[in-house]
Amino acid sequence: MEIAEEAVIVNSSRLKSVVWNDFDRVKKGDTFVAICRHCKRKLSGSSTSGTSHLRNHLIRCRRRSNHDISQLLTRGKKKEGTLAISNFSFDQEQRKAEAVSIVRTKFEQGHTRDGLLNNGINFDNRRSRLDLARMIILHGYPLSMVEHIGFRIFVRNLQPLFDIATFDGVEADCREIYLMERQKVYEELDKLPGKISLSADTWTANGDAEYLCLTAHYIDDSWQLKKKILNFLTTDPSQTEDMLSEVIMTSLRNWDIDRKLFSVTFDNYSTYDKIVSRIREQLCQHRFLYCDGQLFDTRCAANVVKLMVQDTLETASPLIHKVRESIRYVRSSQANQEKFTEMAQIVGVDCKKRLNLDNSFYWNTTYIMIETALEYKDAFPLLQEHDSGYGMCPSATEWDRISAIASFLKLFVEVSSVFAGSKYPTANTYFPEICDIHLQLIEWCQNSDDFVNSLALKLKSRFDEYWKKCSLALAIAAILDPRYKMKLVEYYYPQIYGDSAPDCINIVSDCMKALYNGHAIYSPLAPNGQAEASQVGGNNDRLTGYDKFIYETSQSNNIKSDLDKYLEEPLFPRKADFSILNWWKVHTPRYPILSMMARNILGMPMSKASLEFVFNTGNKALEQYRSSLRSDTLQALMCAQDWMRDEFEDSRASSSTVTLALCYDAK
Repeated sequence: MEIAEEAVIVNSSRLKSVVWNDFDRVKKGDTFVAICRHCKRKLSGSSTSGTSHLRNHLIRCRRRSNHDISQLLTRGKKKEGTLAISNFSFDQEQRKAEAVSIVRTKFEQGHTRDGLLNNGINFDNRRSRLDLARMIILHGYPLSMVEHIGFRIFVRNLQPLFDIATFDGVEADCREIYLMERQKVYEELDKLPGKISLSADTWTANGDAEYLCLTAHYIDDSWQLKKKILNFLTTDPSQTEDMLSEVIMTSLRNWDIDRKLFSVTFDNYSTYDKIVSRIREQLCQHRFLYCDGQLFDTRCAANVVKLMVQDTLETASPLIHKVRESIRYVRSSQANQEKFTEMAQIVGVDCKKRLNLDNSFYWNTTYIMIETALEYKDAFPLLQEHDSGYGMCPSATEWDRISAIASFLKLFVEVSSVFAGSKYPTANTYFPEICDIHLQLIEWCQNSDDFVNSLALKLKSRFDEYWKKCSLALAIAAILDPRYKMKLVEYYYPQIYGDSAPDCINIVSDCMKALYNGHAIYSPLAPNGQAEASQVGGNNDRLTGYDKFIYETSQSNNIKSDLDKYLEEPLFPRKADFSILNWWKVHTPRYPILSMMARNILGMPMSKASLEFVFNTGNKALEQYRSSLRSDTLQALMCAQDWMRDEFEDSRASSSTVTLALCYDAK
């Protein structure tokens, strides 16, 4: 070790701390420097600096061999055995607990818990606590992980100064983060330029626990479609429709968005009819809804498809059972597979697909199973002739019906894939898909086979209930797509309604105009400057009708509205990479009022199902460890996780080099 001429090595025999066994204390002028004998790093050696920073360095010194450091931690007190922090054995529970206690006690002596100095680097214990809570929320880890001995040892070796939270402590930290994130969401919703649509999902857990998840859907000022979970509430199955509707209204008021609500989306069950009706009634009393809430009640498109799939699978259960057992028999042994392959070659089956059984949890796998079996349908009867052990082969008529079932399921798979094809599909996506289902059901109802005809009538009866509630909103959303406008409605309606098509098209056109006029009245561009205030004022302003009268009577016959100009102009070319939200963002100056309407309509959640749930046969279920949490903690975790993931994905999309930063600014 080289020491400058003016530096003097001080005799360390008079120094009491054991750390000086590993350091040389050097006096340089009026200051003292401690030089590590292992890595030669220079640290403060002043008596006023203490020795805690020297002990910290020795624990982390890479060039220092794995000596016994128990004397260092216990200030010279003898202790049996050695304590090497990096060599804990997981079968020595008592020694691990003692080691953690020793490290925490010794390193906290003489320091505050926040703002600790670690080798010259400021250590913020509170910030790290919130980082830990954010990690737990973001990735859905159980809160109890902070009490796992392996995790605690890992963190302690990583940073001995960190005061690891208990279960109750991290629970409180998570709720604190939830409140901070909630304020951000509240401010974002408050500043929105348009309306908000609400969707409601039912979740279940072990036992009979049920939960109601309320999610806000909207298009922000940058014309990005967003959604945020607002509440995750524990519900009681015995609650009446009045009670549930009041729970939802309370949530809307707490978020201060009841005046901004445009529509609600529920699943296709009659039990929700009264709930939606009561919410709409309250909002209409305050004049918060356009056109008296004509488009307020929408139902989930993916859910009605799933219900029709369930009807199909239930009706065709005996046929599907035969297919499933036939495949199970073929796959039961190598000999059976070889014999079946031989039969397939004899009948000339040219198919490379492998026969596989379906997964009862995913209905699209049943379609794949049936579709593949149909490729080999001529081989199964031949197998039955040559193998007395096989007796589940469907008859020729049954194969025809299985083929019809496959065509049903194929359509439902294709449509569902479109619904879940993007993270946030806009409302204009659904009209052509739903119309295709409608046309197919009409055709299937005319099938001469009683089995197919009966099933088709059952499906159409369920579909008609959905169509009655949602067809108007679906059509208007399609009209706001500049690639289609009225032409798509004029193309489908004659096929669906026949001679009644003109009247049905007029109903859509009239609703479109009424919605446009409603937006124009409350637009800042309206002739009466008080129009916007009347919308905000709600039931305190009894002259809303007067505002409408002024707007309608002030319109010149020679001036075309935004809507007229939009509908008269040529269609935009159909392109695969077309972005409807970007189109409206660019054309907002040209259609200022119609763009307000487009923002509200296109933001409606016509389907609530994401890709991981669209083919699932069950309901959304909560993890067991979360279902045991307190209701307020559960809501904090579910909501904050949704908000933080959305924020992270937005950040990742804006930068290709962004990394996940768990550091949380607690200031």
